[in-house]
Amino acid sequence: MRIPPFNPYAAITVGVISVSTAAILVKLAPEAPASIIANYRLLLAVIIMIPFMVKTKHEFRFITKNDWILCSLAGVFLAFHFIFWFESLNYTSVASSVVLVTLQPIFAFLGTFLFYQERFSAGTLISMIIALTGSVIISWGDFKISGIAFYGDILAIIGAIMVTGYFLLGQNARKRLSLMTYTFVVYGVSSITLIAYNLILGNAFFGYPIGNWMVFIGLAIIPTFLGHTLFNWALKWVSTATISMAIVFEPIGASLLAYLILGEAISATQWLGGSIILFGLSLFIVSTSRKSILTISNKSKRSNSES
Repeated sequence: MRIPPFNPYAAITVGVISVSTAAILVKLAPEAPASIIANYRLLLAVIIMIPFMVKTKHEFRFITKNDWILCSLAGVFLAFHFIFWFESLNYTSVASSVVLVTLQPIFAFLGTFLFYQERFSAGTLISMIIALTGSVIISWGDFKISGIAFYGDILAIIGAIMVTGYFLLGQNARKRLSLMTYTFVVYGVSSITLIAYNLILGNAFFGYPIGNWMVFIGLAIIPTFLGHTLFNWALKWVSTATISMAIVFEPIGASLLAYLILGEAISATQWLGGSIILFGLSLFIVSTSRKSILTISNKSKRSNSES
């Protein structure tokens, strides 16, 4: 295996810091509706990607009808993920919103259980219960503070469910398409979905302060390309479990930035619930990673014995 051009762990660190800025940037554009912010994040990302698609444009001829359907559905779910998550930031704190959205791996595993009959290990089940307990603590604490904050928590959880649908629908198509082609198609469908959504609601596409446009551009570049693109690049050199563990630190980075930039304090229930969620997610990732290794090992042993 050749040596990476630069340290993948440094790339992951930059990626975590980058994705941690997303919620902060959304908060810095209060004049724009959540769906407009989401619209420009994805639309500008698609526009930035166009020059890079020249090398892979031939791949579009080989996309099957089934993959178009899967990518399109994944794009719709991604669009609504951003709508619900960004809208949640209008009602609850960055700390609550981001940590609840981070529950996505739990919902993803529940989805694979329902649709693909994935089995639970004892460790996986325990870690899921721990993480979900943390989410209840956060939501209960916010509910006691105000019903509005609790409503924001519910929106964040729906956002986590939406992004789960995005991953589950797109995972099969992603195996057959290059990263750039898959991302371009999904982001393109998401942009079209959001344009239609905003037209239906009658939201204005223009007339926002220059600061909001800087936020739109920042979202398209920093958390999207400097965040997720670096994670995808690092996957060539490190394990999926390493990336997953790194992303668990996003709520910590987002909460710290919210405190420094927005002056958002973290309540006792947010500290407690957030810590429990991050602990549960860490156990969950370790447990599922160990299960995957054992599955691969068992398949290898069966293959060797048959040969």
